[in-house]
Amino acid sequence: MMKIPAKAKASLVLLTAAGLTFQAASASDLLPLSRHSPLASSPPPTATADLAGKVGALIDGVSRSSRAVSTVAITVVDYEISLRGLSRDSEEYLRKLSEVHSRSAKRILELCEANKGFYVKAGQFVAALRQVPEEYVSKLSSLQNKAVPCPFKAIRDVLINNLGQDLSCIFCSFDEVPIAAASIAQVHRAVLKDSNEVAVKVQYPGLDRQMKLDMMIMSFLSKSITWLFPEYRFEWLVGEFVKAISLELDFIQEGKNAERTAKNFISNDKVKVPKVVWELTTSQVLTMEFCRGSKVDDLEYMEKMGIDPTKVARTLVEVFAEMIFVHGFVHGDPHPGNILVSPEGKSGFSLVILDHGVYKQLDEQFRLDYCQLWKALILSDSTRVQQLSECFGVGKYSRYFPLILTGRTIDSKSALGEAMSVEEKGKLKKDLKSLRMEDVSSFVEALPPDFLIVLRADGLLRAIIRKLCASQRLRLLTYARFALYGLFQEPTTQSALSGSAAAVLFSKLRGNLSYLKVRVVLGLLELLSWMERARRLLFKMINHLYVATGPSVKGHYLTSAL
Repeated sequence: MMKIPAKAKASLVLLTAAGLTFQAASASDLLPLSRHSPLASSPPPTATADLAGKVGALIDGVSRSSRAVSTVAITVVDYEISLRGLSRDSEEYLRKLSEVHSRSAKRILELCEANKGFYVKAGQFVAALRQVPEEYVSKLSSLQNKAVPCPFKAIRDVLINNLGQDLSCIFCSFDEVPIAAASIAQVHRAVLKDSNEVAVKVQYPGLDRQMKLDMMIMSFLSKSITWLFPEYRFEWLVGEFVKAISLELDFIQEGKNAERTAKNFISNDKVKVPKVVWELTTSQVLTMEFCRGSKVDDLEYMEKMGIDPTKVARTLVEVFAEMIFVHGFVHGDPHPGNILVSPEGKSGFSLVILDHGVYKQLDEQFRLDYCQLWKALILSDSTRVQQLSECFGVGKYSRYFPLILTGRTIDSKSALGEAMSVEEKGKLKKDLKSLRMEDVSSFVEALPPDFLIVLRADGLLRAIIRKLCASQRLRLLTYARFALYGLFQEPTTQSALSGSAAAVLFSKLRGNLSYLKVRVVLGLLELLSWMERARRLLFKMINHLYVATGPSVKGHYLTSAL
């Protein structure tokens, strides 16, 4: 490819992009014209305007596709040339790989910013995955705050087409400047005729058409990369993204998800889910109760309101642990913009959970196995971890589960939540050198889809916990507690909700007793760990005393023993 002249390369990229765009257009409603169509002869003014819009969309599609094709082509060549001839086990290879990751992440970021829309959403989706290199996560995370609002005229048209009336007939006031803007929709504050404040989420016009074009391009690019480099397989990523974005475009389903979540946490006064105004909700417009607050990682706001960030972190982890381990109904996009901390509530604050578009109903057997996995991880039960890894289809990579989920190896001697020792880090680094991209692709492809969304949610939660200056130990112990609750739950969320108060109380009591046993075991393990550190410290002190009094055989023996 490097030998092709610049003009020829540009023409090749343009032709590829144009071909993909027209192929996608023919699969959608962008090219419905035939010689039998009334638009083929003398179209009325409205049809002419519609045709002009479709032609504009095609031109935009070619432009967006050209950027995507050229960006990915340059990235592929960069990896191929930069790493050619280097041994995978060498330090030079790792250094070069990190450099290429950084350059490539910067290119992808620029592509997402230029193409906007679903590309921004795709970048956000990738940034939340813990299976991608840190360089990509670091660069693409900035996309969370990069959405550009749509002009209000276009938003007004969407509102009138969906609600069937002029805004003045429905609202006392409607703020034209959005209070929030994302990649597929923006939110406006309004006041209804009954004086109630609402938040109106409006989908950007033309998203269905744009999605068909963009998804086809992304699918083509992922298949092309796999064809050129079989060890780099990203089709699973595109597939998961398409599923997520399809769910997010249906605002009626989002309203139903919100109501179900509100029922799941009806007895938790620290959780608030805005009520849906169904008479003003369609597939493209979602009207909900307006709730005040600030982003869950806004430390300055919490200090001003006298809210303890550590308590917020604890509540946040408890809420999502309950979603994962107990209800099995998981919010798939818990980034800071989708969770507000409010000064309202009996405990001095509450969490307002927003954006209920992407949810996953976990398979019941998966939920139970995942509960068992966390119990095994906390107790460092390597045999059980291996068994459960087989259930998840990744038995070959079972030794990496503890690292991915708890940040330590299965045979780590460090206390729960503490950093690995220097020796453990050295051993892990040596072990990871043997991993190839083929292994990473195989691992991710083999994981159940439920596991991927749980990992994504967990990755976002970890980032928030770090921002709130809370320890990861808090997360680990909370997950352990709710995993044990989950093992004693009724088979489904609905039965748990409809069950008697006595049955629910008994279930929690069994979970608490089991958790107490785990805490006792953890306490003993930590005591042993502390005694081992104390023993080493004592030996070092004795050795220093011997050294201070002069050379001695015994001092040499102690040094060797340590």
